Amino acid sequence: MTETAANFIARSTVKAEDMDHRRKINFNIGKYNAVVPQGKQQFGELNLARERAKNIKWRALETLDKQLEEFEASFVRRGGKVIWAENTEGALAEILEICQQRNCKTIVKSKSMVTEELKLNEFLEKNGIESVETDLGEYIQQLDGEPPYHIVTPAMHKSKEDVAKLFYEKLHTKPNLTPEQLTLVAREKLREKYVRAEVGITGANFIISDIGGIAVTENEGNARLSCAFPKTHIVIVGLEKVIPSLTDLGLFWPLLATYGTGQRVTVYNTIVMGPRQAGETDGPEEMIVILLDNGRTNILANEKTRESLYCIRCGACLNACPIYKNIGGHSYGTTYSGPIGSVITPHLKEMGDWKHLSYASSLCGNCTEVCAVKINLHELLLENRYEAVEKGYATWSEKLAWKAWKSASLHRGMMNMGNQKMKNWVVNKAFKAWTAHRAELNFSPKTFNERWKAERG
Repeated sequence: MTETAANFIARSTVKAEDMDHRRKINFNIGKYNAVVPQGKQQFGELNLARERAKNIKWRALETLDKQLEEFEASFVRRGGKVIWAENTEGALAEILEICQQRNCKTIVKSKSMVTEELKLNEFLEKNGIESVETDLGEYIQQLDGEPPYHIVTPAMHKSKEDVAKLFYEKLHTKPNLTPEQLTLVAREKLREKYVRAEVGITGANFIISDIGGIAVTENEGNARLSCAFPKTHIVIVGLEKVIPSLTDLGLFWPLLATYGTGQRVTVYNTIVMGPRQAGETDGPEEMIVILLDNGRTNILANEKTRESLYCIRCGACLNACPIYKNIGGHSYGTTYSGPIGSVITPHLKEMGDWKHLSYASSLCGNCTEVCAVKINLHELLLENRYEAVEKGYATWSEKLAWKAWKSASLHRGMMNMGNQKMKNWVVNKAFKAWTAHRAELNFSPKTFNERWKAERG
């Protein structure tokens, strides 16, 4: 077992027994489940909308090179700059060079899972640059020294009492502040950062190829401030986020809002097409888009797992997953948690080290059922398991166990061989992997075949 797998099992075992954690998660996901049906009512044909969105993403990914080239050409014409980053190291080096050339001391950053993937905050701090999270949930997590817990709601695992205690300890506020008061404290602390920051960093929910723009969806307005106040705006985005046309947002924005938070549409939806133009009074003096690969082309090259790149990061599969609801986001030990994280992480990183995530699933199919763009997530989890075995990452004991199980399943005589006690011993004692994290199997005294013969002659 790899170290990452051992850590995952240890963390998930602790969280699964934490009843307070489960109470908070069930409460917050319960609120989500209550509002999503209301958001869905805006669609006359919801299934058709999801199917159409999937087809648009299919077309975008099948012509990804052309889509990105078209985006770059349009974006550069308006004075923007595009940087292609192959991996984490390349992206961080480019960001550091930009900041150092501008003598940057403070960065304001809106919510971005890609920057979490790069561990950007830690990198900037090591290089003497203050990086401030401006999304309220991300700000809470940064104060607590934790990574995001959830793709959409970073502090989902914290109650309002937890946040009040954190603010009291870190910001020396009065104890037991209400959520409204806590929000006002965060606003006061963050607004001074926007004015001081030399660089603003955001992610992008979508790359719009035909107009050469990026689309950002949010509910707090912090991304808009991070775009507009600093002189330099850096966008870091995975190259899979492309959609072909501006008109596609008419479908994707409502889908993202409904499946992400249960809203008909989020509060702030912004399209940014470059730096401040002649005659404009607002916006940055320069805008740079970093298109990040970091393993995404590995997924693109795999015909079977390619559709995982259709993901719009709504987080619906996390909220639906019984495993996620029991072990929580931090147990996964990686940027992208839940079903979608279990699918893509082994390809973004190393299959041998991260294949265990694809086994952290009941294969109930609920993730596929709720996916906004109809990704067959449970089938992709099975595909990952298959690939892991094909690449030789299965242990000899695992291979032996499944070989024995296959032989027994295909031969009726072997299934009927031995009594109940012997079968229980073979499965529970000889092959201990099953009972290491599960209750013991208990075979029936007679197989179905034996009972059929006894009753029907």
